[in-house]
Formats: sequence, structure tokens, C-alpha cells
Amino acid sequence: MISEVKSKIWYLKHFDLFSELPGEDLKLLDQISRMVKVPKKEYIYFPEDPANSVFLLKEGRVKISRLTEDGRELTLALLKPREVFGELALVEEGDRHTLAEALEETLICVIKREDFRRLMKKQPDVAFKMIKLIGLRRRAIESKIEYLLFRDVPTRLAHLLLTLAEEYGVKTSEGTELRVRLTHQDIANLIGATRETTTMVLNKMKDQHLIDFKLRRLILVDKSRLQYLAKASNGRGFG
Repeated sequence: MISEVKSKIWYLKHFDLFSELPGEDLKLLDQISRMVKVPKKEYIYFPEDPANSVFLLKEGRVKISRLTEDGRELTLALLKPREVFGELALVEEGDRHTLAEALEETLICVIKREDFRRLMKKQPDVAFKMIKLIGLRRRAIESKIEYLLFRDVPTRLAHLLLTLAEEYGVKTSEGTELRVRLTHQDIANLIGATRETTTMVLNKMKDQHLIDFKLRRLILVDKSRLQYLAKASNGRGFG
């Protein structure tokens, strides 16, 4: 459930982006921003929507994705609280190129582009952190697209599972359990594959005791072999 108790300023000062802002600027940020609750599975913005705001994720999870030319969805990022998205509005005029969807009941803070730009002019530290974030995000997307182009599905899937384990993994007696709910379609969108192929590869991984499923949770049973598979060259698959 979304918290009703904590103030907007409490949330804002816990973002790394604003961690060094003085109290008066936090109050200004409070004035120029508005909090919005987004129901589960509702979209925050679509491609071709005007890119005129920046969003701060306070509670919940948000998926950022892009539609391919053949209409399939490619997931670019899964965001957690205290992350920023829609940041390209600060450096590019025009419309959005991506989708943003709330994966669960979500609380976001919306700041209009011009208000955020004024804050960046007043606080160079915020501007520096934002420019750094934009650069890192661009490189991450470029690296992901390159990886999807030159690796087969088993390799991409192994890499994804290990990445999710770093973010959401909890060690248990059976292995590393992923404490994040993703459907096979969600996983397929993250690795640029079809749901059918993704399901087939997941089942093969289970048969080879690399992973297991328990009560709708995915468990990494043999991380060493998954790491080997994640580094495999295209076409090697399960070897």
C-alpha cells in the first residue's frame, strides 16, 4: 500500500539527486512538484506524448519500454523507488519515444521541465548529477541493444537472471530466489524475445537444474553455470 504519512519533502530529500540541497531549495522543490498516485498496470506516458515533465519514483515500480518496428515491446529498464525517469525532457524538445508503466500501485512526483531547468541553473550540483545520469542511461541502452543483437536467447536470459539476482535476489537453502514478480512475457520483453521462446528456454534451464520454480517464484539453483552461459558467444546456447 502507498504510504499516506510521509511528507513530500521527506521523499525529495532522500533522492540522491537532491541530497545536498539546502532547506530553502527543498521547499522550492516541494512547491514546483506534485505527487500523483498511479494504479497498477496503468501507463504514465506513451510514445509521442509531449515530453514536458520529469518524474521521480517515490514508491512502487515502473517499467520503461520501447515499441519495435514490428510492434513488439522491448523493456529498457525496471525502476525502483528513488529513481528518476523521463529525464530526456530536460535536454530534448519534442515528444516521448518510450512507454512508462506502473507495475504496481505507484507514487510519483511530477516536475514540469521549465521548473526543473530553473532549479538546475540555481543548483549546479543537481545539473551535474542529471547530466551524468542521462549519459549513463544512454550508454546502458546502447550496451543492451548491442548485447541483444549479438547474443542468443539462452545467453541473454542467463545474463538477465543474474542481473535480477543482484537487484532482487535473496539467498535461500534452495538457491537465490528472485523476489520480483515477472511473467514470461515480462521476461521476454526484457531480453527481446518472444514469450514462446522464452518459456521454452526457461523450461530447458529447469530441466538442466540451472533454475527452479516454486510458488510462482523463480530460483537460481546453479549461478556458476548461469554465469558461464551468460558469457557464451552467440550460437553456443546450452552447449
